[in-house]
Amino acid sequence: MMRGAQRPVALRRARRLRRVCALALAAIAAGATLVSFCSRVAADENLSIFSPVSPPANSVRDLFNLILAITGAIFLLVEGLIVYSAIRYRRKPANASTEPAQVYASAPLEMAWTVAPLLIVFVLFLVVVRSVVEAREDPTHANRIEVTVIGHQWWWEYVYAGADGKRIITANELHVPCDDPGDPTPVALTLESADVVHSFWVPRLAGKTDLIPGKTNRMWFATDAPATYYGQCAEFCGTQHANMKLLVISEPRADFNEWLANEGRNAIEDPTVAAGRERFLALACVNCHMIRGTSSRGAVGPDLTHLMARKTLAAGAAPLDRDKLLAWIEDPDSIKPGSLMPNMHLSKSDCELLVNYLETLK
Repeated sequence: MMRGAQRPVALRRARRLRRVCALALAAIAAGATLVSFCSRVAADENLSIFSPVSPPANSVRDLFNLILAITGAIFLLVEGLIVYSAIRYRRKPANASTEPAQVYASAPLEMAWTVAPLLIVFVLFLVVVRSVVEAREDPTHANRIEVTVIGHQWWWEYVYAGADGKRIITANELHVPCDDPGDPTPVALTLESADVVHSFWVPRLAGKTDLIPGKTNRMWFATDAPATYYGQCAEFCGTQHANMKLLVISEPRADFNEWLANEGRNAIEDPTVAAGRERFLALACVNCHMIRGTSSRGAVGPDLTHLMARKTLAAGAAPLDRDKLLAWIEDPDSIKPGSLMPNMHLSKSDCELLVNYLETLK
């Protein structure tokens, strides 16, 4: 009689165990899929914090690894105690009616789980403060590069200080030099916002720093590895937040100097596209965009003086080529929905004239 009564209980336990195992396997599969996806994204766009190439990024990685190790150890300890307790003190048929021993207080145990977390939090606090100070400390290198970064919805403006004190303005792609492997040139960024809160984040170069209206923040990085580093605005800033991407192009000093000198020049005047130039200057484009050397003096949108020297269009929303540029002028929402650039409803011939002109701005 007893054996027959115990079978439903055993069956329920077996079913419960199968459900728990199925949920555990599903969670592991979901976690593996998420890790795989994130790894692919990081590999495709060079976004991994585990491959730092700059001192501030090294600090972020080391801090992450330390916190992961501490919290991982706590997780294993707690979960291990739970599993041990569940197995060691599980209810058995022989003493199912016997109440377990009741422990109401343990001074050593209560002291341990009060003091240990306090010590861990204190250590983490000190480490975080050290990492923040390292990341925020202004470099004192004599040849450091000073760049002002201004966040807009939804693009980046960069202002370099030229050798003669002249401001050199460009957009969406930050060029920096890498020359001496033993003593890389620091790049000091002054961060400002023209509208809402943004956040400058290039994972392999430095941690996140906010751009806040009415407030100026500072950050820096230095790398001796020539490459293109990708980043992203890390603070939700409106409809096209996800398409407010960052490109930092680290290049040899000679290439950087050549690029900076070209950016400081006025726009090229090509007589073969004079009709497109005149059409551009006759439209409302001049109210928003600047093209140095012309009457176009707008400061609302990106500076177009050397537009075609860039790799991407609309802050990384599309590669910069003739077809994408034509589509952008015909209908900005086709490239970047919700963009603040209005649709001018231009004729096909006008769009062609404008693209012919803009393609000469190198």
